Amino acid sequence: MTRPGLSKQRMIVLIFSLFIIHCSLFTVSFAEVPRRIVSLAPSITEILFSLGLGDRIVGVTTFCDYPEEAKKKPKVGGMWNPSLEAILTLKPDLVAVSTNGNHKEFEERLRSMGINTYVFTAHRLSDLPRDLREAGQAFGASQRAEALAREIEATLTRFKKPAAQRKKRVFFIVWPDPLVAAGPDTVIDDVLNLLGAENVAGKARVSYPKYSIEELIRQAPDIIVIGDMREGIQKMSAGLLKRLQSVPAVKNKKVYYIGDDLYRLGPRTIKGIEDLSHLLGDKP
Repeated sequence: MTRPGLSKQRMIVLIFSLFIIHCSLFTVSFAEVPRRIVSLAPSITEILFSLGLGDRIVGVTTFCDYPEEAKKKPKVGGMWNPSLEAILTLKPDLVAVSTNGNHKEFEERLRSMGINTYVFTAHRLSDLPRDLREAGQAFGASQRAEALAREIEATLTRFKKPAAQRKKRVFFIVWPDPLVAAGPDTVIDDVLNLLGAENVAGKARVSYPKYSIEELIRQAPDIIVIGDMREGIQKMSAGLLKRLQSVPAVKNKKVYYIGDDLYRLGPRTIKGIEDLSHLLGDKP
């Protein structure tokens, strides 16, 4: 017969062992700090540069256009269809991928070939500080990562509005023709909620829903925000706005343009929050 005390002791050991295994699944450590990194997502590229690791990046996707130095890095294709041959040519000791944009199958293929991979898992605004800290630890930049994580946490605390104060109905346009909005499960939706605004497209079935002119008129948003301040976007938006003269946001001249800082989850998100808060007329 097994003594009760011994059974309890074994149970404690088993629980502790399972805890260690669980943690190991989410913690990545490398025998040596990666020196040749290929980034397969624009958000990852921005994070790596913000951690002071730009000189270690040897390859990026064609979408990696920030900061300016990223444009000069060798290209390995797009996020969804990177070239395995181009990646291998760069002889990386690590490829950084994201669960928010890269295909799981490609990551598994890299692993099957013995190529080290690091997976960024942040998808929502609240995930970002954790992802930064984990990346800092893995890439040998813990101090810088901790500083960035704390800055983001402070920004979220500073700008957070109680749900009861939500009065402004905002429609955020990510592309004017065809008309595409920022819907649920996006960084933009997270930020609108953070700032106490109601996202008109927040209850859509997809993250970036298409809208008809008639539907937008029916929704009658108080404020329209158009992302990306490039001249081409503004020209396309001009024709759209002419057809929305009856919408409160247009009638009351509450149509604003904003940069693309909220399009990618990374350090620039802080500036995006500050800019959107300013446009909405809020003061933290």
